[in-house]
Amino acid sequence: MISTSNVTLRVGKKALFEDVNIKFTEGNCYGLIGANGAGKSTFLKILAGEIEPNKGEVIIEPHKRLSVLKQDHFAYDENKVVETVIMGNKRLYEIMQEKERLYAKEDFNDEDGILLGELADMDGWNAEADAETMLNGLGITSEFHDMYMKDLDGNQKVKVLLAQALFGDPDILLLDEPTNHLDLKSINWLENFLLNFKNTVIVVSHDRHFLNKVCTHIADIDYSRIQLYVG
Repeated sequence: MISTSNVTLRVGKKALFEDVNIKFTEGNCYGLIGANGAGKSTFLKILAGEIEPNKGEVIIEPHKRLSVLKQDHFAYDENKVVETVIMGNKRLYEIMQEKERLYAKEDFNDEDGILLGELADMDGWNAEADAETMLNGLGITSEFHDMYMKDLDGNQKVKVLLAQALFGDPDILLLDEPTNHLDLKSINWLENFLLNFKNTVIVVSHDRHFLNKVCTHIADIDYSRIQLYVG
């Protein structure tokens, strides 16, 4: 599903990663662990394409959608809450923006029909309801759904951004400290979500109970290498 080939990253004279070859496969949840400063968050950013390694490459199967838990809590301040969640699936959001314009057209053509067919294939007609269900599960109740992100507090924003990452059944899900600022009920909801998630998850967390609950594998960063363990 997603793998690395000879990934090397140096920070100054220090090799954070050296010729890392690892494969993350479908249907598994990988907990990325290591000492403070080992490079857990950095490795997630390499997988997400946010950091370019000095050598090697990240390989993602064609037509697979990767989703990342965003860390910038102010990036969506001018967007409404439900809209922010749906933006987790960029292509779906783009088509939904076009939907009203298409319906207003008098000369509806084949290309327009293909676009709406793509919307149906992605279950776009249920997108708002699906986003609202996720938000409710994470404790963001209906009175907040039409509010702007800038009107939420920090903990609420964290939950919305988590819903955004989970939205739309991504093929590969990268989560950096997803339980931070979550209450116990929301953590339980997230655990159940990940236990039922059929695709690939790679998660960094200091919450041992959470990792024990959701992970099928552990990826241990040690001395610039990454070792995979089952369980």
